[in-house]
Amino acid sequence: QVQLVESGGGLVQAGGSQRLSCAASRSIFSIRRMGWYRQAPGKQRELVASVISGGNTNYTDSVKGRFTVSRDNAKNTVYLQMNSLKPEDTAIYYCSADLTISGSWVRYWGQGTQVTVSS
Repeated sequence: QVQLVESGGGLVQAGGSQRLSCAASRSIFSIRRMGWYRQAPGKQRELVASVISGGNTNYTDSVKGRFTVSRDNAKNTVYLQMNSLKPEDTAIYYCSADLTISGSWVRYWGQGTQVTVSS
């Protein structure tokens, strides 16, 4: 198991930057995939970015070139650097970790952090 705690959300003006952090309760070295998702009011939760243990990353089209996901295994922390923020980026951002438990994949979630981008 793993507990995830996000931080770094808040209010930012359009065009600004913000960095989210996700601190894990255990070593993330062996966690295959960690990701950031977001959910805006009235919308489904969507994948924003993910990073696997080898360092490869994946982004949804709407954030490519603006957001960067990274993991620091020594600090058991995953980051999401968000630049050139837009009002449509406003959402609750959730950190996730995919682990195998008894041969099955299980996804763990943090509690979420609110990001609000004002126009």
